[in-house]
Amino acid sequence: MLKMKFPRRALLALAVAAGLPAVSLAQANDPVKVGLVSSKSGVFAQQGEEVIRAIKFAIDEANAKGGVDGRKVEVQEADDEGTPDAGRRAAEKLARDGYNLLIGAIPSAISLAFAPNLERWDAAYFVVASKADKITGDTCKSRSFRTNHSDAMDIAMIGEWAKGFKEKTYASIGADYVWGRDSSESFAKAVKAQGKEVKLQLYAPIGTKDFSPYIAQLKEAKVDAIWVAEVGRDAIAFVKQAKEFGLIPQTKLIGHSLILNFVIDATGNSLEGTPGTTGYTPDIDNARNKAFVAAWKAKFNRLPTDNEGQAYNGAQVMFAGVAKAKSVKPADVAKALPGSTIDSIYGPVVMRAADNQLVLPNYVGRVKMVNGQLRPVIEQAFPASLAPAASALCKM
Repeated sequence: MLKMKFPRRALLALAVAAGLPAVSLAQANDPVKVGLVSSKSGVFAQQGEEVIRAIKFAIDEANAKGGVDGRKVEVQEADDEGTPDAGRRAAEKLARDGYNLLIGAIPSAISLAFAPNLERWDAAYFVVASKADKITGDTCKSRSFRTNHSDAMDIAMIGEWAKGFKEKTYASIGADYVWGRDSSESFAKAVKAQGKEVKLQLYAPIGTKDFSPYIAQLKEAKVDAIWVAEVGRDAIAFVKQAKEFGLIPQTKLIGHSLILNFVIDATGNSLEGTPGTTGYTPDIDNARNKAFVAAWKAKFNRLPTDNEGQAYNGAQVMFAGVAKAKSVKPADVAKALPGSTIDSIYGPVVMRAADNQLVLPNYVGRVKMVNGQLRPVIEQAFPASLAPAASALCKM
């Protein structure tokens, strides 16, 4: 039998003549165009490198399996430089160029800069690392989806976890921007509700290189434990100097996103034994995560880090949205995802319709030596049901 090939325009003409939905036929093989905007420079560059690696891994994995709902996944990258202005410009260019399923920024300030522009850019955005409650609070948008834990989810968990804390007095040091302040204020509220005292709250500008004045104040406060919510290279600098000036091991540290793999790796044994929140570890026990960890080890000869696990999860949620929508259009994806259940590396999780927050289990861990390497190890898991209700400030 003679096989004939028809150009796309001819197929469309035939579809129209037959009364078939020509638009659907035209879009049937449209690729999934991902705009990967993250930090290649600036204070978040190390986390950005991990996020970029994981999302590209997810894309390669999807394409090797035939794409997402039969569609090839394409990606373009841009550097947000760790700042809202640069991030907004980079994201807008990606979206205008057609790569309008955006993903990858780390600091909350950049995610907050994207949200109000998504309709204008005809884009959707998937948050994989930013934790500020405002993202799913009073600045929530129908085209913005958070796939990692929010501050409120962490604090709800910490409130339960902290009931077993023996310490009576605390200080805190946080990065002086939305996430760091939200973290420190929320922690103070949680421990004060238990009748404990927060004697000192400090905030260091992003990019601080000399933490000695802050460390001196923390030592003088003579507290039982210090809540630390620092980011990127700043977190590394703080831990190194805390060890150098004797704050470690004099005073116990408790970390909010402090016991990250890259911080542990960069600070020797300074954080060994330190407890803290951990958004992902390869120890999560379900078939989907085991498959991810095995595939990652096969490619990179190591375990995935916390940032890599969370970023991979975000890409999977994006792909689930495309598959559910049977469309690559951001507006269609944004309509399909809310309320859906997704089989994830955390197990089955729900994208909450009220605020586009993925409701997933949460974890606290401790830095321990495992097979000759220091890394965060889960000590307690908390169910997704512990997540607080959606903020009444979210109006989508």
